[in-house]
Amino acid sequence: MIYFQFPFDEKIYSVTKNSEDHPIEFHSFDNSEIKKFEGTLTEIHAQEFEKLNIDSSILFHEEQEYTAENQEEYIQKLNEVIEIIKKNNLPKLVLSRRKIIRGFKIIHLKKSFSNLCKNYPNAFKYFFFDGKECWIGAFSEVLGKFNKTTQEFETMSLAGTIAVNENWSHKEIEEQKPVSDYIRSILENYDTQNTLKESETYDHISGNIKHLKTDFRLKINQDQLDSIISELHPTPAVCGIPKDFCKNEIQRTEKFPRELYAGYIKIENNTHISYFVNLRCAKLYKNAVHLFVGGGITSESSPEKEWMETELKSEAVLKNLSFD
Repeated sequence: MIYFQFPFDEKIYSVTKNSEDHPIEFHSFDNSEIKKFEGTLTEIHAQEFEKLNIDSSILFHEEQEYTAENQEEYIQKLNEVIEIIKKNNLPKLVLSRRKIIRGFKIIHLKKSFSNLCKNYPNAFKYFFFDGKECWIGAFSEVLGKFNKTTQEFETMSLAGTIAVNENWSHKEIEEQKPVSDYIRSILENYDTQNTLKESETYDHISGNIKHLKTDFRLKINQDQLDSIISELHPTPAVCGIPKDFCKNEIQRTEKFPRELYAGYIKIENNTHISYFVNLRCAKLYKNAVHLFVGGGITSESSPEKEWMETELKSEAVLKNLSFD
């Protein structure tokens, strides 16, 4: 089962198994795993959704009891990453961790998803159980969106994170710039029609936090879409620069595999093909919740502030989960 909601759209969608199409796919961070949902996209009316019986008894217990990194361990790892950044003169490297919640009796799946839909109108929200794994998430970073009619492709540079009521520092501004540079350099190679447009950088609010955002738009041919997405993913916002070096460091340094976290979600309908980055997300078990969080690290990063940033990010999903 899968239920999802597009940004700025109050309709809830699912997939009806009446065809062999795969209108929605979840790609893992390293693209080693792709979860495909077969069928046709179908709108679920609000009243119909409210009547659904989605019970947490469908969930499985943890395969093994993971031990999450505590603050001291993560800060030590952050210091190691900062040294790697300085030694190799990297603009940015993204480090992530899992925050694990236990000690609850029941997690209310439908209520948790409804909370995300209510509180994040500008995000892509989803909840799925594929018979094995259950994931939930909400985030508004678009990896790409292609309009089949106009042949227009959109993407964005989204980086830097602070609380909504705080002011940007030099660190966040400098963190976002290379993300924009990276995306621009890729898009310029596809701009054969000289249509590339770039917005000013502006604040993008997502719940209790905000990011710096720059929008990009150009016309491409549909047969270029797979290639451009392959080059964009993983973006510096979830990986770092240079991409291949940072991917190797992530796999070597992080305690846990990222799985679907920092991968992307592809959705195709009659008019558009959309790709959303899977950032604010959690893997749900009968006895635990694994929240995936991370942050862009630069040579100017403060390990203590980076820890607090991941704590702040974890609240995006955690505060919307409904427990007994």
